[in-house]
Amino acid sequence: MKSPAQLRIKLRKQWENASCREARLVGIAGSWPISLSIGKPSSSKIKNQLDAVKRHLEAWRKVTVGQVVFEDVVYRHASQAVSVPVAWRLNKPTQWIDAIGDASVRAEFRDLSELVQGSDRLFHSLLVRKRSLWRGKPMQEVLMATRLAMAIEPGCAQGRPLRTLSIEGIDTKFFERNAKLVTALLDVRYEKQASELGLETFLGAAQEAEHWLLVVDLDGGLLPYEKLRVKSSELAKRALPGTRVLIVENETSQHQLCPMEGTIAVLGSGFDLSWTQAGWLREKQVAYWGDIDTWGLQFLAKAKQSLDPIESLLMDSETFELHYGSAVSEPIQADCKVPLGLDPSEAQLYLRLLSDRRGRLEQEFLPAPLVHRRLKEWMERVRGE
Repeated sequence: MKSPAQLRIKLRKQWENASCREARLVGIAGSWPISLSIGKPSSSKIKNQLDAVKRHLEAWRKVTVGQVVFEDVVYRHASQAVSVPVAWRLNKPTQWIDAIGDASVRAEFRDLSELVQGSDRLFHSLLVRKRSLWRGKPMQEVLMATRLAMAIEPGCAQGRPLRTLSIEGIDTKFFERNAKLVTALLDVRYEKQASELGLETFLGAAQEAEHWLLVVDLDGGLLPYEKLRVKSSELAKRALPGTRVLIVENETSQHQLCPMEGTIAVLGSGFDLSWTQAGWLREKQVAYWGDIDTWGLQFLAKAKQSLDPIESLLMDSETFELHYGSAVSEPIQADCKVPLGLDPSEAQLYLRLLSDRRGRLEQEFLPAPLVHRRLKEWMERVRGE
């Protein structure tokens, strides 16, 4: 037999459970009403702890939130049937909050109600589940972020810094204050592409934060360490040793690389390729290897515009066709226009990827022996140049 105070603790714990909170506030079928079992006094309690039972019954008679269900129970030690509370039924969210009776929960519910009423339905589950995204922020700023997330599109920054975007009346510090929130909202719209690519890359904005790249010595004797972390801004200023530089889109592909004389690999640039304009790179033999998808070819095009000549590796129609079985759908594609910098065959592949339902072949899925062979072919081809 549970008291109102005990069940309030249970209801508070349910509020802290993200899945439970989402089901009850977003309106998932079957979430309402809530029925909590109170439990009946035993015959021994009626006989030996009658005063405690009376206090229990009186406490439940005073509950005015929702509906307390009473049931007449016949006990051998009582002269007549006793009406005892057996269940506490709550029919809507406001009753749940009133039953908890906690000021902080009431304030959160009030904020959530404002957010749900003022934002697109698409974001309701996220806002209800992940309170850390908005707690402590002015509600009007959070609502502005939801409107912003519905207004912006991939690549909309067109190379400008995020702080210069004038959308929905935001100020220059808005993205800085709310980057995590905006990214999470865009992830809902675009199947997590904003967090996978990074907010600046996804929106096509200039990189303002420091970006650390992974530098790997494939020669084994060019650097004091096998691997180093270097800021992209530093790479723009200071030359790497060796005669060849291999630029690799994703860090996760480092296990596919092989030893290469005179070669250093730079991994994880993504769209942050401004460092490729460095003058020292023009004295190196440079190759680029990335995903075969529209974003990968966008990155390749940017590298080609910065650095000429640069050779692309394993980003051609033949490689795509041979490994089409490993290709998947690209959830969010880059610009529908072919980017400047691609050669005719790469431009044709770009158009193919735009229309192919399986237009994404991630570099990690290419077999290592193939990668090794193509890298060594490139090294041998440019060695005499």
